[in-house]
Order: sequence, then structure tokens, then C-alpha cells
Amino acid sequence: MANPSNTSTTASADGLGASPVARFYFVTLGCAKNEVDTDRMRSLLLDAGLDEADDVASCDVALINTCSFLASATEEGVETTLALAEEASSGVRKKPIVMCGCMPSRYGDELAEELPEVAAFVRSDEEDGIVDVVCGVLGVEPSRDAAPVLAGRTLRTIDGASAYVKISEGCDRFCAFCAIPYIRGRYVSRPAEEVVSEVAALMEGGVREVVLIGQDTGIWGSDLAGDEKTLAWLLRRVAEAVRPYGGWIRVLYLQPEGMTDELIATIRDTPEVLPYIDIPIQHCDERVLASMGRTGSREQLRELFARLREEIPGMVLRTTGMCGFPGETEEEADELLDFVQEEEFDYTSVFAYSREEGTAAADLPDQVDEDVKLERTQRLQDLAEELGFASTAKHVGERVDVIVDGVEETEDGAELVGHAWFQAPDCDGAVHIESGEAAVGDIVTCDLVDSFCYELIGVPVADATDGEAPSDVR
Repeated sequence: MANPSNTSTTASADGLGASPVARFYFVTLGCAKNEVDTDRMRSLLLDAGLDEADDVASCDVALINTCSFLASATEEGVETTLALAEEASSGVRKKPIVMCGCMPSRYGDELAEELPEVAAFVRSDEEDGIVDVVCGVLGVEPSRDAAPVLAGRTLRTIDGASAYVKISEGCDRFCAFCAIPYIRGRYVSRPAEEVVSEVAALMEGGVREVVLIGQDTGIWGSDLAGDEKTLAWLLRRVAEAVRPYGGWIRVLYLQPEGMTDELIATIRDTPEVLPYIDIPIQHCDERVLASMGRTGSREQLRELFARLREEIPGMVLRTTGMCGFPGETEEEADELLDFVQEEEFDYTSVFAYSREEGTAAADLPDQVDEDVKLERTQRLQDLAEELGFASTAKHVGERVDVIVDGVEETEDGAELVGHAWFQAPDCDGAVHIESGEAAVGDIVTCDLVDSFCYELIGVPVADATDGEAPSDVR
């Protein structure tokens, strides 16, 4: 193996000296699904005998895992790559950069000409070959063969007691505004055995919450030939794996059509599955939804949410709204605003429509003026925050179990920061624990005594019991 700068060394197998070990450094942009992909590549590189560096200065190769869902995400990827190139070039020698993920998948060969700073590009469907790519740009050989699978290595994508687990790849919906099917390909369910095995390993390794993710989690199993397996069936299998540890299961990104009788009953009747439902509606007007390539109407959505609240009392609802889709009228924008107000969602993510190259909506007439689009987006965002702050405040007075995600230093000393069952990690606010002794990954029972915006203040309960499922979920 060559001896690039900043490499560490490891004793050779025969004990007659040491051989250098190449070091890699990851930058991950975009959503939780990209975090999972980075973990997989990290695991393969570590299994092949490479080491991970703490920063660019101490690495031999820098890898950036990119998002390209929106034009703004692509711009961020380019800017981050250029900044990384400048930082990598400031050392003793120029360090190669490898770009992975959505940008290479979406733009292909165009990127090599646009970004000569990058030594290699790896599409999403090529990431299992990351060891050969990295060793190739470094001119080295792996110190041991990388396993074709993860060889039991636990994937941890959230520091603490929560971890993302991807249950599918790609998407078959082809919504008019979305480039994901062109970037990630058609929908493929991950085999149940892999999912359950990974969850079991995570639980054994100290994780207490698994967050199941995919582009369209509700249709998991629909592409498995000869199988009658569904997401509800998978949830029951995963529940068996987390039950001995008092674990939590959270599911993200369910489409309205995926909310079957079986799934609703499974969420309601399986204690390990949190009554937290994330359904991105995008809009409520039937004409706009049809133009987006989606189904449904305001009345159908109203009936769905009423049924969910009746079937699963006390549940939490998260959704997503899009403003300024081509052809959206002022009346239709008002209709979406009124619908969100009427439904009082606990959490609402708001996006302005982005005209994405290669999507069907990019060629639609009546593109909404940017100023109008941003004004509509701001109105919906203001409402979403008003409702979200009020929903958060409703939890004051409850006693809940909180997963500790980190420790922050404040003027008054160290403060524990975590999340309760009604808060998805990294996106729904947090619980700040003013006192108490606990470490990252612990579960602390707290009384919620105050709120501010999406945040809550918790006071530990003296007789808290570690590891039990949240006492107020059911």
C-alpha cells in the first residue's frame, strides 16, 4: 500500500513491521436516507481496513454524499464540494474528493466537466463498490477484502439511542414535481430478513428507537413476487425484535393511499409502534393534486385524518405542504391554508415549488411568479409554526420518557437534550432537561413543565425507570 500523508499505521499480520492505513472523511448532505447510505459506505470502507478521519486535514480522501432533490440542494452540493476542494488543497498535498449519491445519479457524465476538482463520481446504485473507487483514487490496495454485506456492523445514524433503518429504495410514483424516481430508480423493497436482522443488531448495540424510512414506506412488500407481505406485517416482525429491549418504532413518509385497515390496526394495537404518523399531502385541492400526478381531494383527506384520529386516539400527525405549484390559483392556495388550519397538524413542513429539470412540472404552463410563490409559502409557514407551537404546548403537564440525544453547555451548566415519542429525531423540536444525571442514549422519565416554540422543558422524575416504553403513548 502506498503511504499517503496523514496515514496511520497498523501492524502487519506476521508482526514484521507496520503498513500504512489510508484515512477517509465523509460529508453528508440531504435527508436521513443519505445518512443511511453514508453509514453503509463507511462500514464497507472500515471492513476493508481503512480508517475514518475526524476532519479534512487528517484524511487522505474526502467523500461527499450529495442530495439533488431540489435545485437548492444541488447548489449546496456544488458549493460544499468547492469549499471541500479548497480546504483539501490547503494541506501539504492535494487530497482527492469522491462525490457520491444523488448528484452523480441525476447528472451523470456532465459533472466531470463541471467539477474537475472531483476525482471520482459514484452513483447511488454504485455505492457498494465504494472500496474499489476509494482505493483506486488513492492508488492503494485494501488491507483485507470488504464483505459483500455489512458483516454484522451496526449502523448508527443518530448519535444516541435512535437509528434510521431504510426499508426500501427508489419510487414508482413519478409525481410531476419530483426527480427521485430518475435519481434513485424504481421502487424496491428491502427483504424483511435484512431489516429485522439490522434492527436486532441495533437493539443489542444499545439503540432504543428505530426510525423506518423509504420514499414510500406504506407500499413496502408490494413488489415482492409471490408474497402477501405488507408494511403492517413488517412492523409486527420488527416489534418482536425490539420488544425485549423496550424499544420504540417510528415510521416516516406514509402516503395517504398506504393507510390501509391493516396498517391502522397495527399502529393502534402494537405497543412498540409509536402513534406518530407522517403523511405528506403536498396539497388538498383535487385539481392541483391531479396536476401533480397525485390522487385525492380535500374531502378524502379530511375523512382519512378523521378516521385516524378516531382509530388511534392521541396520535400525532405530521404532513408536508407545497406552495406555488404551476397553475395554482390564489383560491387554491387559500384552500390549502384553510385545510391546514382546519386539521391542526402537529407538525407541517412547508416548501415552495422548485422547477426541477427533467420533471413533468418543469414544462407545465402558468409557472407561478417567484414573489407570489414565496408569499404563499411564508403564509403557510407562519400558520404551520402557530399550530406547531400550540401543539407542543399541549404536552406541558405530561409525564413522558425522553431519549437523551446529547449534552449542551449553557450558562447554567450542562443541559441534557433529547426527544419524546411525539418528536421525530432531528426535525420536531426537543426536550431540554434542566437537571439530572444521564448519558447520551439513556431514557429519562420527565415531567414536562414549560414550552417555547417547538421546544419543551423537562424535569426528571426521581423514580424514573430506564428502558420502559413511553408511559403516555397509549
